[in-house]
Amino acid sequence: MSHQHEFQQVIDNTVVAELREARTLGIDLGSRTSKAVLLADGKLHTAIIPTGVYMQQTADKLLERILKTSGRNRSDIRYIVGTGYGRVALDFEGIPSKIVTEISCHAMGAHFLNAKVRSIVDIGGQDSKAIKVDTRNGKVVEFIMNDKCAAGTGRFLEKAANLLGLTVEDLGQAALGADKPSDISSQCVVFAESELISLNAKGERRENIAAGIHLATARRVKNLVNRLGLEPDLVFSGGVSNNVGMWKALEDTLGHPISKVKLDTVYAGALGAAVLAQKALAGEELAEKLKPSRAPAPVAAIVN
Repeated sequence: MSHQHEFQQVIDNTVVAELREARTLGIDLGSRTSKAVLLADGKLHTAIIPTGVYMQQTADKLLERILKTSGRNRSDIRYIVGTGYGRVALDFEGIPSKIVTEISCHAMGAHFLNAKVRSIVDIGGQDSKAIKVDTRNGKVVEFIMNDKCAAGTGRFLEKAANLLGLTVEDLGQAALGADKPSDISSQCVVFAESELISLNAKGERRENIAAGIHLATARRVKNLVNRLGLEPDLVFSGGVSNNVGMWKALEDTLGHPISKVKLDTVYAGALGAAVLAQKALAGEELAEKLKPSRAPAPVAAIVN
């Protein structure tokens, strides 16, 4: 799936002027899906594909996909920043590149979608994060990450959906039809699964179980957010951010609205990577300009 937008259609108008003309690419390799954002000639191009076994192959496929849909050539790309779960050891022959943590990329991407953002909840397939952002520059102030337990991640939602015979998308939609969300008290995925099986066996409405699953996940995320302190504006990013049930559960649990932005926030990390690629390129160009054009003339010896 690929899309194209004018910068002004999706980027916060208070920071859109900071984007340069340089054609740069951000690649966010997630545990389940991988995303790319190309910034080129005033347009923002996106692409998304399932993450394969080999990260370099996935990255190469994303590059090929976005070049095809944008009508650009490989030689047009000035710089690439890779990020995400599979960011280690990426290489793009003939194109300068570097690796940046997904936390920095999500912060920068969210900043360019909403320059007032101070808090981010990022829920991916394997982990969840709470991030505080500096509104002046989109840099990370502080963050907390849960990558030790599947509770509060997309992986838990996938397992729960499978137990109920649903896709993750259907699970989120089903949660909106609940009249009394089930109480799923276990913080551990293994015990939570047992609760789900028991509730299902008792004939509990699937919609109520689905809502309970999302609320249990949201409570886990709230624990992270509380340790940082929630500050508006709040952006929800990551692979789970398209889940309508999770969106509602987070707003209900956190007691705070999630900001609506003009680009699907599943691309926030890739967008931030593309912006950081522009900044890296600008830094290298400046360093090159500041290099002395020739070796300084030798100082003549003073003879008394």
